[in-house]
Amino acid sequence: MKQERYIQSEEADYVHLSEVGLLPGSSFYLTGVNVTKQKGFGSFDVAGYWRRKYRGKVDDQGWYLLTNLGGLKPAIAAFKCRSGIEAMFKDCKTGGYNLEKSHANNERLKNLILVIAIAYSCAVLQGQKIKQMGIQKYTGRLTECKRSHRRHSSFWIGLYGQSWVVGMEFCQEIIAELMRIRRNKLQFFQRGLRAMSLILSGF
Repeated sequence: MKQERYIQSEEADYVHLSEVGLLPGSSFYLTGVNVTKQKGFGSFDVAGYWRRKYRGKVDDQGWYLLTNLGGLKPAIAAFKCRSGIEAMFKDCKTGGYNLEKSHANNERLKNLILVIAIAYSCAVLQGQKIKQMGIQKYTGRLTECKRSHRRHSSFWIGLYGQSWVVGMEFCQEIIAELMRIRRNKLQFFQRGLRAMSLILSGF
């Protein structure tokens, strides 16, 4: 919930969530709380959590969660899954398979989602394997200026790995010529070719 949302505990007056006093490194769990001043809503549990300052950085605001899980830890654990779920939605939509552009009817959409689920699982597993082999730097740009989090998920590393191998099949002559004229870079070409052979062995 947004911190501007009104809540009421027991017989107290309504207050904004922002007035509860949540600070970095603190948390709370309220039971039987009335949420919003609108009629027709029952009472709920509200969990609040604000991660502590870490390495000089602190989140702009905390989490205010409407929950029925009965405790602070389960509510936080469930909400943390949201980031992974939203990333998956993006991978299946505009950030990957572009599902929303298919304009499929109900039956075709079911079949398409099944195919995407299989392809998505294969890409993630392939990406995880590439990371385990330590060759992800050959398949995707790992860092970006002013970016604190990793750039690519296992899904994208898996996709890039496949595209990289397929693309190399059309560049064999160029690669051979580069290896011939840039002898000082030969060891790097050889490392890349070895990484490609490892990826191919996993397909």
